[in-house]
Amino acid sequence: MNRMHGYTRRRFLTTITAAPLAVASGAFFSACTSQKLRAETFIAKASHYTDNLTRLILAGIQELRVSSEEIRGKRILLKANIVEPHRGAEHIVTNPAVVFAAAEAFLKLGAERVFVAEGAGHCRDTYQILEESGFDALFDNPKITFVDLNYDDWLVIPNSGGRTNLKSFIFPATLKKADWIVSMPKLKTHHWAGATLSMKNLFGSLPGSFYGWPKNVLHNVGITESIIDLNSTLHPQFAIVDGIIGMEGDGPIMGTAKNAGVLVMGRNLPAVDATCARLMGINPHKIPYLDLADNRLGPINDAFIIQRGERWQSVRTNFQLVDYIEAHRGLRL
Repeated sequence: MNRMHGYTRRRFLTTITAAPLAVASGAFFSACTSQKLRAETFIAKASHYTDNLTRLILAGIQELRVSSEEIRGKRILLKANIVEPHRGAEHIVTNPAVVFAAAEAFLKLGAERVFVAEGAGHCRDTYQILEESGFDALFDNPKITFVDLNYDDWLVIPNSGGRTNLKSFIFPATLKKADWIVSMPKLKTHHWAGATLSMKNLFGSLPGSFYGWPKNVLHNVGITESIIDLNSTLHPQFAIVDGIIGMEGDGPIMGTAKNAGVLVMGRNLPAVDATCARLMGINPHKIPYLDLADNRLGPINDAFIIQRGERWQSVRTNFQLVDYIEAHRGLRL
């Protein structure tokens, strides 16, 4: 069992509502304390995973005014969504072609190292997931490393969000080694959250060896509230959403493939997710965690999101919503 400063999973769960635990050093874990009244998102059309995705991602980075000075010499953590083995069902996980293109883009901009990281929510055999999802081919490059966040060492970090009763989070130690966290989800509907995008993707940043499968502690204290607390505490720097092939219907596992043909990027995760929701035909104000994030972590109102690249209206394609799923009712834009 992983231990950090004498904490075990049992002990932590019995004291999780007590006073805040020790704070790790560094600004990486600082909370987002200022409102962002405006944000920018970038949408690129991409019909196939064989397209020049590195070029598209570099174009988006440039349009979003990320300078090479921000990336040069930095360690970039790409938090992919590699939830479980899929063997040919490419609508379940972030496609490795998109992850490799992002890694290549950041390395071209001078990044020192790229970590591809995931704490899979369902399957405990991460290397089976990597092999069956095609990710094992990524790591021939010595500057790209995979980290299994489910079994990493632990850090204890105070919860900066305050929406759940969790006073602290257990995070994988690798997160502290990263200068940038980039959330790289798949564009999907979700049977509990309505939609699962870059903010929800951070559930996979927490170790299953502590929180269980599929992160049962977070489900018990509230999915919406946990999403807000995780994003407030980690404050990730960027998002790249794989919407080339997404998932509609009973996501995030049991849904069906949806060709959306887009990559969506941005510095502000609520703005990115609100844009993604709109191009899925979903009203972001009806997604509880996005509505709660509005004017706290970033804007979700379309009037305050500056669109770069394609306009969401031009690439909108309504994702199927399922009547018998309560979280889908009333979401249509």
